[in-house]
Amino acid sequence: MANRFVSPKKLLQTARLRSLSTRPLNSAAPSSLTAASPLTLEEKPITTTTTTTTTRFTTTSSNSIINLDDTKSLFSSVSTTKLLRSVINLHAAAVEPMVDLGMWVMNSKLMDTGLLRGVIRHTFFEHFCAGENPAEACRKVSEISDSGLRGMLVYALEHAGDNESCDRNLDGFLRTVEAAKSLPRSSVSCVIVKITAICPIGLLKRVSDLLRWEYKNESFQLPWKLNTLPIFSDSSPFYHTPRKPDPLTQDEEQDLYLGHQRLQELCEKCLEANVSLSIDAEDTSVQPSIDYFTYSAAIRYNKDDNPIVYGTIQSYLKDAKERLHLASSAAEKMGVPMGFKLVRGAYMSSERKLASSLGVESPIHNTIDQTHACFNDCATFMLEKTANGSGAVVLATHNLESGTKAAEKARELGIEKEKQKLQFAQLYGMADTLSFGLRNAGFQVSKYMPFGPVELVMPYLLRRAEENRGLLSASTLDRQLLRGSDFQTLYVYISSGYRKELQRRLKAAIL
Repeated sequence: MANRFVSPKKLLQTARLRSLSTRPLNSAAPSSLTAASPLTLEEKPITTTTTTTTTRFTTTSSNSIINLDDTKSLFSSVSTTKLLRSVINLHAAAVEPMVDLGMWVMNSKLMDTGLLRGVIRHTFFEHFCAGENPAEACRKVSEISDSGLRGMLVYALEHAGDNESCDRNLDGFLRTVEAAKSLPRSSVSCVIVKITAICPIGLLKRVSDLLRWEYKNESFQLPWKLNTLPIFSDSSPFYHTPRKPDPLTQDEEQDLYLGHQRLQELCEKCLEANVSLSIDAEDTSVQPSIDYFTYSAAIRYNKDDNPIVYGTIQSYLKDAKERLHLASSAAEKMGVPMGFKLVRGAYMSSERKLASSLGVESPIHNTIDQTHACFNDCATFMLEKTANGSGAVVLATHNLESGTKAAEKARELGIEKEKQKLQFAQLYGMADTLSFGLRNAGFQVSKYMPFGPVELVMPYLLRRAEENRGLLSASTLDRQLLRGSDFQTLYVYISSGYRKELQRRLKAAIL
């Protein structure tokens, strides 16, 4: 993104997704209110060329449940020093060459130098990450708890190649749960885990292939398969498995058993600590096995209207809504309280590239409006289940329209604002305006807080940036709040909502 005035991208007009027996959250979010920052995380689907015409936006209507105009109230708990530092970091992260430079640095030997590590540690790392260890992360959770927000603790580990790495990673996740247990229950909403960190990635791909083949061939039997919920719909992508896969070897079955044991140990720890465990989604090559792990664990540990294990639905996938309905319906029939985290998705570029290389249709919605419609429909469905007492949902979005409509839908359904089974969530260091707006409206709001050593966590953020150039840029919502100020400079559209509050404080000091 260049250092200049730009306008929102004009999005392609598309047909709406057909509702599956549920009333949607009004309409899809308009393109002018699109946020490119997901929670593991949202990417920008196809858009047309950016124009140079600027447009004034209204962030809140007179009858909106969320008031984003009163920045004094929104940022009352944020110091001026932190506001200024946030503006600088978000501005720098919005410059695309900065992301390119960061990718190059992280892949070079420069990271071995203490000076560079220190610079990164005290700039981007401190803004987007919660620290290098559980103790530092807990202090950050306590800080945001004082602001009325909750923490989602994320030990930022992703892919493991062997059992030794998986065991080492599990120890980190268990220590994360211990850290969460040491905090007041009201300050932590959940612990996040990636199955790819506790089960070898190669095995997860093999299991996904076998699950896909079983779905398409009913006579195909998997002797190792545990009881689970529906993983596929007829519209799910199956091109990853063009031929019958070989059965798992004895060693692979043993490794799969060890993977389940690690997840069960983590679930037991979360149950003991009374903290939820949210399992992140991945790309479609391994997502079937991740859902398999998630659902089999949920059947075992989600009891008595208390969902400990949460799955993740990526609404940019064309089959997302149908899979959510199928899994939820099956869970309800089994008497299993199921929790879901709804996100837009983070693997759009790689998914489309693979599908294109194979000459098949992409599993990702063709336009961002379709993704918005899918997210809103899924949110409506889960809010209605929550209102009926049969579900729990985390609405992870940086999109103003989705957040506002979900809040209004919750009020319409009579869902208590303080109800623990409805959570909103945004990334730590991102979309704070929306987070504080939802907080002020009385809802439970969490921040997704990755932590770990700099060399571990920065690649995590930069991989997200490589997949989605919009991740580290200021959200569209925050940028909209800059409009109409006499103090505006080239920061328009690439700074954050913090800037408006800084301007207000500056004016107050001068006058």
